[in-house]
Amino acid sequence: MTTLDAIIIAIVEGLTEFLPVSSTGHMIITSALLGINKDEFTKLFEVCIQLGAILAVVVLYWKKFLVFDRNRLNFYIKLALAVLPALILGYLLGDKIDMLLESPLVVGITLLLGGIVLLFVDNWFQHPEIDTDEKINVFKALRIGFWQCIAMVPGVSRSAASIIGGMQQKLTRNVAAEFSFFLAVPTMAAATGYKLLKGHELLTANPGNLTLLLIGNVVAFVVAMLAIRFFIDSLKKYGFRMWGYYRIIVGAAILVAIALGYKLSV
Repeated sequence: MTTLDAIIIAIVEGLTEFLPVSSTGHMIITSALLGINKDEFTKLFEVCIQLGAILAVVVLYWKKFLVFDRNRLNFYIKLALAVLPALILGYLLGDKIDMLLESPLVVGITLLLGGIVLLFVDNWFQHPEIDTDEKINVFKALRIGFWQCIAMVPGVSRSAASIIGGMQQKLTRNVAAEFSFFLAVPTMAAATGYKLLKGHELLTANPGNLTLLLIGNVVAFVVAMLAIRFFIDSLKKYGFRMWGYYRIIVGAAILVAIALGYKLSV
């Protein structure tokens, strides 16, 4: 992986982490198109640059995370419960998830099917009752956490799964999106920490890998700051339909390319 490769993948991560289009799926396809060898460092890089993206959430919503009072304690309790299903299943299914991360076919199928779902989401949940995150109780938070686990399949989109889960729990679109952002922080921090714990030798043995990882996180952070603002505005104006069409087009293009014999894995 070159520095340019790292920057490109980080831009893709920053743009797509909080959009309902699957950042993991897009990074898998981007790595394949760039011809990057899918070695252990590439897998570590694609997970750990998510740390830069989630730091953008902490900065943009700093009052939620850094101002300590009774409401914040309840907020942290809800996030802790919501992240539990992903932590448990991620630990139990880690090897199988890593295998799926190498499959552009899985990404193409899930992007396409997820796009079809997004075409109808706005019509399914038309009577929300919860318009602030303070009104989310611990049971609803836990249920949203289970919805998030669907995104362990590459191409599903953690953002889409948790937002849809929130809307199914009577959250408004905006509140569901923001809670999805908040939930990304402990989820991605845990995934990054676990990946670094398992693969820290890849960084200590090669200082160049550490440099690439630092560059990737900085780029992902800056791009994610812009992407979050854009997504909230687009969600208010257009809902999910535009993202559904996007997913269908990209997913169909991937499946057609595979059917025509184009190599999308390295």
